[in-house]
Amino acid sequence: MARDFQCVIGNETKEQMKALAWRLPDTLVACVGNGSSVIGMFHPFIKNKSVRLVGAESACNGVDTSRHSWLKLTGRAEYHAVADAQAPEGFCSLAELEGSIPSLEASHAVYQAMQVASAMTSNELLVICISDNCGKDLNTITEVLPAIGPQIG
Repeated sequence: MARDFQCVIGNETKEQMKALAWRLPDTLVACVGNGSSVIGMFHPFIKNKSVRLVGAESACNGVDTSRHSWLKLTGRAEYHAVADAQAPEGFCSLAELEGSIPSLEASHAVYQAMQVASAMTSNELLVICISDNCGKDLNTITEVLPAIGPQIG
């Protein structure tokens, strides 16, 4: 049921990509977390074999659930562990480049997307599913930011 409700994420992404780029993205990256956002993003694209599906999360939480392990076992999706120490780099990059402040969970996906994008050409399209903002993580991120930058003030 969660997949069906969350599919609005992937369906809207698919529609917007067709409208804006006239094609599907080459790669989708989403944080795994509890799994509902990532499966909602991935599900509408499962039959589109040209779209690479990449899940990212600290220790890949949720990969052992049936909805993710099936995608991994069939080779339809890949999942990567992103260290908690790497997530703030994703956070800072998105904040600096786009002015958007993601949750730490989504920052894992941003970091992984940066790794994936470094091997892509300029003609390839990548979409990151940012499932939440940093409201719930604000205390944690304000403790980490001084150690990694940027220098503010």
